[in-house]
Formats: sequence, C-alpha cells, structure tokens
Amino acid sequence: MVVLATKCYVDGSARKRALDGMESLVDNAIGDLDVTWTIGVRHDDFVSVTVEGDDEVVARNALREEWGEIGTGFEDGETYVGTLESWDEDGIVLDAGERVRIPSDQLGLGRGSPSQIRDRFGLVQHLPLRFVAGDPPRLADAERDRLYDWTRGENGRLNVNSATRGEVRATLNRAGHARDVVTVERLGLLEQSVVCTPGTDPPGLLASVGEYLPAELKCVIP
Repeated sequence: MVVLATKCYVDGSARKRALDGMESLVDNAIGDLDVTWTIGVRHDDFVSVTVEGDDEVVARNALREEWGEIGTGFEDGETYVGTLESWDEDGIVLDAGERVRIPSDQLGLGRGSPSQIRDRFGLVQHLPLRFVAGDPPRLADAERDRLYDWTRGENGRLNVNSATRGEVRATLNRAGHARDVVTVERLGLLEQSVVCTPGTDPPGLLASVGEYLPAELKCVIP
C-alpha cells in the first residue's frame, strides 16, 4: 500500500466525485502496468492505494513520484511532502503523517507573518508542500521556487481547495470565464490553481465564481 501525500476531506456526493476522479488519475499513472489497485482513505484523510500484480513495485514508485508519499519518520536533510494544516504567528504546520512545524524564519518566502505570506502566495489549506526534514525543518528550495514563480510574470492565479479539477473547470465555464483562464493546474486531489490570462484580475474572478464554489479561494497577484 502507498499512502499518497494528498487528502480527501470532503463528504457525501463530493467525496464520491473526488474518489472517482482519483480512480481516473491512478489509471492514467499505472493503468498500462500489470497491476490491480484499490483506492481508500485513511482515518486522517490521506488517500491510500493498495497495488497488487507483477508490476506492483514499478506502480508504487510511479505513484510516489507523482504524488509524494506519507511514511513514518523523517531523515534529516531529506525532502518530504506534507499538506498545509494550520498557521500562526510563529510558523506553519504541515501534516506529513505527523505534524511538522516549520518556523517562520525557515519559510524563505520574504517578509511578513505566516498569515501574510499565506495570503501573498495563495496558500489554501491542505495544499501539498515540500519540506526538508531537520532541526528545524524548512520549506524545500524547489517549493520556494515554485511559489515565487507564481508571483512573477503576467498571469495571476486563483487557488482553490475542496474541489476537483473538473469541478473548477465546470464552475468557470458556468460563470462565463472560460476565456479568462489559461489552464487549471492540479496541485492535489482537491487543490487546484486557476492560471488567469494576462489582464484578468484574480480578485474579480474570485468575486464572480466564489458563490459557486464552497471552498477556500486565495488570489495570487503578480
């Protein structure tokens, strides 16, 4: 079994849609291999995939590569993935199977409190983030680079949680904003990043689609 570094934290019909979507994503990743799989959700909402078959080792590695893995224990200097759990004036807390607190001076994302940094970079709750284990742990350089890239160039973003990529696309179309969007990037199973066309105002997009999405939405303004 592989426990993936992404969560399914919605209920009811939304949960069924999310897991149906996860089934398709797993099929895209390992469907050509000689394996069967079963998708589940752990008590802590992390998605698990049980894989069996001749190619099960290759399949597990492919899933780890694409999603990151939740394991047990951390080795100093190694990079892992956790999901954004909470934040306060002293830092942020990631859920990586156990709580990992990254102090504010180890975020490496410029000035401001963790709450201000979260707003500036559009960090919605449950967003998967890479970190380097240690005493103290720090945000990984590759993660810092990715977040800084979001604030550069002409394309603003609208980051969303609690919705699949298909649900976000359908909402944008329903609200008449298909032409205002370059693409919808998948950040996690239920975390997406809407990449706006140059000249599209992310706060205006949020105001227009927010009523249709029962989610947390955060703007990234370049």
